[in-house]
Amino acid sequence: MQIDVALVHYPVVNKLGETIGAAVTNLDLHDIARACRTFGVGSFYVVTPYHDQQEMVREILAHWRTGHGARANPDRGEALALVKLCANLASLYEAVNADRGQHPTVLATSARSEGRGWTYDQVRRADGPLLLLFGTAWGLAPEVLAGVDGVLPPIGGADASYNHLSVRSAVSVILDRLLGKRS
Repeated sequence: MQIDVALVHYPVVNKLGETIGAAVTNLDLHDIARACRTFGVGSFYVVTPYHDQQEMVREILAHWRTGHGARANPDRGEALALVKLCANLASLYEAVNADRGQHPTVLATSARSEGRGWTYDQVRRADGPLLLLFGTAWGLAPEVLAGVDGVLPPIGGADASYNHLSVRSAVSVILDRLLGKRS
């Protein structure tokens, strides 16, 4: 199964449902890249239109890919080698199309039930490349969800009234459900 992951920082929504842009965090870059490398994801795309955020991502990547971090912790650099930066969703889709040679099936993630749901079994049986979109802040904006091929089911825990995993935790759980070894 060919899976790529994208962490979308714009357009996402805040707790009031307003469309915003969210900040890139160092922890998300590191932890999601490590999860992607662990589960054999092709590329980890970071989507942000903000030039200062893009520059910060480039500096972090340079440190771990070619700077002191590369020598101090080569495993971290190996994981961060999967990261690709995109300014918007259009450039993300162009990059994935170019890398995969065809348009992927695009699946969004959401902490809310959004309809048009795909089960994890359906995803594991899917043909062709897949692109999983994860939203920062309070999730992907409605216009993003409207433009995808489907939405994965929310991750449920012991208490259905509380569903506020960090995006890096959600990525790890979903990648394990799709690509993890079953004993």
